[in-house]
Amino acid sequence: MNPGTSEMQFVAALDRVPEMRAVLCLFEGVCSGAADGYARMMRRPAATLLHLGPGLGNALANLHNARKARSPVVNIVGQHTTQHLRYDAPLSSDVEAFARTVSGYVRTVERAADMGKEAAAVIRAAGAWPGQVATLIVPADFSWSEAGQPAACEPACEPNQARVRPPPESIRRAASVLRSGEPAGLLLGGSTLLGAGLEWAGKLAAGTGVKVLANRYSGRFACGGGRFAALRLPYFPEAAEAALAGLKHLILVESQPPVSFFGYPGRRSDLVPEGCSVHVLASIEEDGTEALRALAEECEAASVWAPGSESSQPALPSGAALTPDAIGRALAGLMPEGAILSEEAVSSGEAILRRLSSAPAFDLLPVSGGAIGQGLPVAVGAAVACPDRKVIALEADGSGMYTPQSLWTMAREKLDVIVVILANRRYRILEIEMGRTGAGEISRRANEMIDIGRPDLDWVKLAEGMGVQAARATTADEFIAQFSAAVKQSGPILIEAVLIEAVLIEAVTSK
Repeated sequence: MNPGTSEMQFVAALDRVPEMRAVLCLFEGVCSGAADGYARMMRRPAATLLHLGPGLGNALANLHNARKARSPVVNIVGQHTTQHLRYDAPLSSDVEAFARTVSGYVRTVERAADMGKEAAAVIRAAGAWPGQVATLIVPADFSWSEAGQPAACEPACEPNQARVRPPPESIRRAASVLRSGEPAGLLLGGSTLLGAGLEWAGKLAAGTGVKVLANRYSGRFACGGGRFAALRLPYFPEAAEAALAGLKHLILVESQPPVSFFGYPGRRSDLVPEGCSVHVLASIEEDGTEALRALAEECEAASVWAPGSESSQPALPSGAALTPDAIGRALAGLMPEGAILSEEAVSSGEAILRRLSSAPAFDLLPVSGGAIGQGLPVAVGAAVACPDRKVIALEADGSGMYTPQSLWTMAREKLDVIVVILANRRYRILEIEMGRTGAGEISRRANEMIDIGRPDLDWVKLAEGMGVQAARATTADEFIAQFSAAVKQSGPILIEAVLIEAVLIEAVTSK
């Protein structure tokens, strides 16, 4: 929460409701990202408390990510008193208009007596499968008025909640496709990437030869530990097209047809190969895991053994340069069993993640909607949700500066998070995209908009200034030593990993 004047009655009520845990964040974008991280891990609604329209506006970017991840999030947003609204005071705004950009459900309380009913309804709306952002706007005078008794609110969005089973004809059609002998792919999303769905998909791959892919923007992936690994569709369209090339059929399971992240000159936005038929095994609202189980039985693949990823302990990159690949190898060898990895590594992420197939079992919380500033807040929420699990935030230096206030909340709440800042001192992804969009070479003035050095960000000082223990690694050996020590401690720790490409840029600049 990040409350203001219109929410003071809510804050005062915290002492009367000890079951409610309140976590203060110094920026609303941290509130919304943390609620997203909590909801991704628990699959139950998390809530934010925000101050009027501008407070909600500050939270919108990470609420956009939560919407794309289909996270159940409840926003409680204060509003001016009903009699004050007509004066168009400085903080007056159309709060409902802000909320609708990210919320599947928006309601403004119209009578104090309706407070309990409306609160129960917004929680129920957020928790309806597969989850959505829901917003309740509360005029301040209703908060200090008599409001009757709270309304009963049944549990919503539980992991074992009964869900809609896909129709039998969807199973039969998909089975017919797999028996046809034509090249086919399964594109998984949503809950099918959390364990049992992957197991059934692995059996289908082993038994029918179907290619199994994953929507890279799903909110959570079960990874490592010998699990079957679906191929995450690559970020760049050329690589994604290559992964899909040759398919005559694409079967969707809790996913939409794949499209490129951006439109580029002379390229199709639709990534489905020309001539490839798209089929829906289970819609986003249906139970994809049950659909995969039924499909495996229909194809007589239910008892087929599905080989998982190689799980032998990889060699640590001792003596190597500190590159994304070296960091990936180090994490694969040092991450504890059951870790949670919040990843917003942008340009360095692919090189790191490809090394983690041999890591112990972990959950990956990747970028879902593309709004920058997700990685650190999502780590906050995951650590609140799962205090018995080590959380690792893999964060680029540029995107980390969108929500560095997360570090203060980590310190205050004593959250067990290892933050790894990948410091290349550039918006490297923009450097890549400059050429891809046909904008030409990077000129001196254009480079000023991509370079985030001069002065270099000092993440060690930034972290220590907010109460987080920190160190800097410039070699693979230093990183291994620091990460090994961090795994054995509890509480937040930050490692600034200065990537070799940043060191080379400094050397050239100094000459």
